[in-house]
Amino acid sequence: MNEPVITNFELPSTGSTPFKLSDHRGKNVVVYFYPKDNTSGCTLEGQEFRDLYADFAKANTIVVGVSRDSLKSHESFKAEFEFPFELLADTDEKVCELFGVMKLKNMYGKQVRGVERSTFVFDAEGKLVKSWRGLKAPGHAAEVLGFVQGL
Repeated sequence: MNEPVITNFELPSTGSTPFKLSDHRGKNVVVYFYPKDNTSGCTLEGQEFRDLYADFAKANTIVVGVSRDSLKSHESFKAEFEFPFELLADTDEKVCELFGVMKLKNMYGKQVRGVERSTFVFDAEGKLVKSWRGLKAPGHAAEVLGFVQGL
């Protein structure tokens, strides 16, 4: 599947400053999309990125998480699990649509529209260089770290 050409986006962010992709040229940027704050898989994924965060920093890489939750929800999720990275609120799904991560999923026998767990890596020039879609949380952060360490 051809990935969309994404050169920039901006979203409200924890930490009070809106996140703008183009503000981070010179660093690799990991953007991970997850379905919902405070759910088991999303918490595990965030914890794995948290636990490897120093290694991402050594690899000249920042990490941000994106979901449709509100900033208020993100702030408490981030604080509870001590995430050292920002969480971005895409409440209107504009950036989820830009990345093509909104999917129909089966939940308890019903079709629901939700965020497909996906990760995208942008290099220091701001070019999308790798994506993972429909992934499982356990071990994923380590796989992403291995990739950025090779950039």
